[in-house]
Amino acid sequence: MSKLVECVPNFSEGRRPEVIAAITEEVKKIAGVTLLNVNSDASHNRTVVTFIGEAQAAKLAAFNACAKAAELIDMEQHQGEHPRVGATDVIPFIPVSDITMEECVQLANELGQEIAEKLNIPVYLYEAAAKTPARLKLPDVRKGQYEGLKTAIASPERQPDYGPARMHPTAGATVVGARQFLIAYNINLNTSDVTIAKKIANSIREVKGGYKYCRAMGVMIEDRNMAQVTINMVDYTGTPLHRVFETVKSEAARYGVTIIGSEIVGMVPLQALVDTAEFYLRLEGFERKQVLEENLR
Repeated sequence: MSKLVECVPNFSEGRRPEVIAAITEEVKKIAGVTLLNVNSDASHNRTVVTFIGEAQAAKLAAFNACAKAAELIDMEQHQGEHPRVGATDVIPFIPVSDITMEECVQLANELGQEIAEKLNIPVYLYEAAAKTPARLKLPDVRKGQYEGLKTAIASPERQPDYGPARMHPTAGATVVGARQFLIAYNINLNTSDVTIAKKIANSIREVKGGYKYCRAMGVMIEDRNMAQVTINMVDYTGTPLHRVFETVKSEAARYGVTIIGSEIVGMVPLQALVDTAEFYLRLEGFERKQVLEENLR
């Protein structure tokens, strides 16, 4: 059996379809790789690409997409709601089958070194691939974002794991790592007051005393004149989606605000949705094998 990994690179472009198409084409042309999903957001000015494949093929697809992004995206011109440090902001590898997390860490190191040497882009390693505890969490690595890192990168504690201690003039820096499945989940509020979204985000995020495995922030979605709580659930088995949703709904009510909808960015494990269905439908004795599509594989 092939060593299969999922790769979910995030690119700092969500408004130019031709650029997004050129980047994803680099993934499609690699044998042994299947493109699963492309999710672009104009307000965040960001695209999340999800593909799966044999380990070395996935690494090649990630490198080629990163190279194309460096060619077409100028971070000096980039603006968007989502934190970022480079044209290719982050590239995580996730073990799927017949491959260990340790092997994904090795894959991240190989790719990081290749990006640094061939593209002259500084690379930071995070999550399971992190070389220091201070770089375990992506928000810590991205502290200051692109603009702040341009000067901070020269300081000893912020120097990259691979590549020069200076930003690429247009592509910035890239963060590469290995992790478990993550669910990118946004909750939209019927208010344009972003301070409410920020207060709600602080009530659920782990570093502020909220839910373990929950990272969140409040942002403004300009094109919809709407505040949003944008969330990364780094372990949905430890903190389920429905628990976070219910807390956001309760916190929003304190400010006279309601939820108008939510969205999942990219792919999501089926079990996360089954767990949510069990909670809201009060299902008794339900088993995953009762899902029709599970029996058609």
